[in-house]
Parts: sequence; C-alpha cells; structure tokens
Amino acid sequence: MPAPGAPGTDGVAAPPPASGAWRDGDPVGGRRWFALPGPLALEAGGFLPGARLAYQTWGSPRPDGSNAVLVLHALTGDSHLTGPAGPGHPTAGWWTELVGPGRALDTDRWFVVAPNVLGGCQGSTGPASAAPDGRPWGSRFPFLTQRDQVAAEVLLADVLGIDRWALVVGGSMGGMRALEWAVAHPGRVGALLVLASTAAASAEQIAHASAQLHAIRADPGWHGGDYHHLPPGGGPHRGLGLARRLAQITYRSEPELAARFGRVPQSGEHPWRGGRFAVESYLDHHAAKLAHRFDAGSYVVLNQAMNAHDLGRGRGGTAAALRRAAVPALVAAIDSDRLYPPTQQAELAALLPDADALRVLSSPYGHDGFLLETGQVAPLLAELLPAARR
Repeated sequence: MPAPGAPGTDGVAAPPPASGAWRDGDPVGGRRWFALPGPLALEAGGFLPGARLAYQTWGSPRPDGSNAVLVLHALTGDSHLTGPAGPGHPTAGWWTELVGPGRALDTDRWFVVAPNVLGGCQGSTGPASAAPDGRPWGSRFPFLTQRDQVAAEVLLADVLGIDRWALVVGGSMGGMRALEWAVAHPGRVGALLVLASTAAASAEQIAHASAQLHAIRADPGWHGGDYHHLPPGGGPHRGLGLARRLAQITYRSEPELAARFGRVPQSGEHPWRGGRFAVESYLDHHAAKLAHRFDAGSYVVLNQAMNAHDLGRGRGGTAAALRRAAVPALVAAIDSDRLYPPTQQAELAALLPDADALRVLSSPYGHDGFLLETGQVAPLLAELLPAARR
C-alpha cells in the first residue's frame, strides 16, 4: 500500500515526487553555497568532482573567526537549523529552541554554521544533483564515508576563515561527524558535544539500516538508483516510506508508543475490519512526509556512510583514535534510546581524554530525545561554551 500523499490545494492527495530533493531553481530559503575548489579525494578510492555544500549561518563572525560554532545534522536533517517552514524549506528548523538571540546558541555572541551534509539532498551535492555531464548522479554517485563528508566541511571552514571552531556539536549521524572532526582535526575543535551517537556503528545498527536499504532497493520505482527523471508517483516513494516506518520505530521508545497510541484505532477506522490502528497512521504520516521532502538515493548514501562509521579504522583502534580528541568534551546519552543505547555513549565517554564527559538525559522519546529535549541540551551547550573561549 503506497504511502499517502500530501494534500493538494484541491484537498486531494498529491502523488509524491520522484525525489523530494532541493533542485536548482527552487526557492533558496536562506541557503548559501560553497563549491569545492577541486575534485574531492574519497576514502574508498576515486574522486567526487564538481561538488558543493549548501549551508546556513546565523550571527556574525569575529574577524579571527573565534566565535564560530559548527552544528551537524542527523540523517534526514539539513542546514535549516532554525526558522519556520516556508519556500525552500519544507519543514521548520530542527533546533529552533536552541538557536537565536538570548538562547543557548546566542546568535548575538556566536556565529553558528550548519551545513547540509555531502551526499544529502537539500542543496549539497548528492545523488539527485547534476553530475558534470548535466544528468543526475543517480546510481553513479560514489560511496562516501564520514571522513569524506568532514573533509568537505574542512574546506568550507577554510573558505569561511575559521581556523578553529569554538564548538562542534552533532547528534546521531551528526555526532559521528563531530567525532571525526575531533579525532582528525583536534587543533580545529575548541570543544565537542556528541549527542546519542557512537564511536562505531554496531551490528544491530547496521542491521536496522540494511533492512531499510533493502526496502528502497526492492521498490520497482528505484530503477537501480536512476529514477530522478520520473514523474510524480513514479519514484521509489513506497520503499522510502517503508524505510521511514522501520526507522521511526527505532527512533522512539516502546513506553512512549504505548502511552500515545496503545491499541487505539485510528479515528473512524476499524482495525478488526481491515482499518488501521492509530500507531499505524502515525507511521504512515511520517512516511508520507519524508517522501515529499527527501531523496531515496541520499537516504541510501547516508545510511551506507553511517554503517561504515568507525573512528578506529586505520588509526590503531577506537581507543587510540579517541586519544587524539584532547578537547573539552561532553557525550550525552538518552536513557530511553534503543537505537543508540546509553551503553555506547558510556563506552565512548570512557575513552575520551576528558574524564568527566558523560551526561545522561532523561526522556520518554527514545533516540529522538536529542532533538526534542532542548531544555536538557541547553545546559550542556552552556557548560562547553565557556571552555571553548579559553
């Protein structure tokens, strides 16, 4: 059963686009772009030519760039860190409560930078973007790792004149990149905040992602990754929707789902006659939203990069790698997180040079707690930002 479409102006569900990626000609929505100065050498071999990063900024940099904060988004996030939904941005900012004048990331004091990850679909080069021959990259897009993505972000920092970030912060996939920054470029990181992330993807996390990728590739609309030319309704939106349903279950906790939905039927429907339970409607809603704002190819590329995440690869193991990250650091765990369980953050924090690195946030929301518990994240930012000024 296909994911339900978003309502059109006539009230009838509109078919999902072949890709929800931002395209040239769409409203800019506050984005800026940085074109990489040459082909990007990739960890797995080969090069990515003609790449660019979309990013947004808030606040003003000091002449020496010493007040710059880098915020790195999770899997289906983007550079729209704060602000309402509108032209060019299908969703509201994902950390609006934390960014702005007088907030934890006070833009009267800090210059906040949020790039869209390389391989993403909201302005940065990814599978939906035009390759040098003018056609979408599609199945030709190369395999990326977190190290490749950080290498592109280092070039962005260079062009912005930022020799050292006061703070690098990220959650989930963004936390992986934040760790890569601290391990690969410790001299350019003043302080580090990692939320609900890990030093290396676990077998279970790889398994969850693998099931989602199989769902996308099994969709007849996938066409081997070359579907961007198809009309609305013709792309792999069913597979992407199923992937989102599978992911959403892992993002929340069982007690929260039980408290919110239980066995309650969706309004006006009768599950014992083939209708849906309310929790099924909830999953359908998230599937439809993602199909309208994201690209299935980017979902594959970014999940593969997350599966490949391993700080210790080629660095003598995880412990040796993390010894390089000699910066003030905090690692935040969500006590109800079943996707990135607190044991992973405890192991990570124990290997960082900062001996008092672990914090545990209490939340019913599971993994999504790093996005939703802004009242508990704000003190962590306040704790690190003074250290970043030293």
